[in-house]
Amino acid sequence: MKVILTEYVYKHGVAGETVDVADGFARNWLIPKKMAIPATKKNLEQLDDLRQKAAENRTIITSRINEAANQINGVEIVFGMKAGSNNKLYGSITSQMIKDALLTKTGVDINRRRISERPIRELGRYEVIVRMGEVSPVLNVVVVREDEVQNYLASKAPVEAAPEPADVPAEEAATDAPVENNG
Repeated sequence: MKVILTEYVYKHGVAGETVDVADGFARNWLIPKKMAIPATKKNLEQLDDLRQKAAENRTIITSRINEAANQINGVEIVFGMKAGSNNKLYGSITSQMIKDALLTKTGVDINRRRISERPIRELGRYEVIVRMGEVSPVLNVVVVREDEVQNYLASKAPVEAAPEPADVPAEEAATDAPVENNG
């Protein structure tokens, strides 16, 4: 059945688009919830206003997706887990855990189903792809032993440059004894 969407419907389209959906989905869900109207001749004529809104909405959604993708691309998430001597985890890192850690670190909330990774079950570094439409940012997931997390984070912390000594004349720098002033 052809319907005209009046609002965004996940995986089907945005407001103003004419889409072909299953008859039952249209009659039992979309039309009663006012998410779509039947694609009749009269409704198609009124579609022009909706198409303009659809184009605006599509650009807004695309820009939001690109902005979120830029925020999370290359983010490193570190997990400390218990593991056996063969580097196998006691448990696993799930997409929900990655989603929660990403939300905590960047403030970007994504659907866990967009994270394209099977559960991680070994120690190591992993590049995890997040499917976000046309763009696919990559997260760097690092899994280390529970007791090695602080050491790993300390090794990744930016090293502060040691303060350079002030320009002191060589005679003063060579003596460690305090200088008496007899004046």
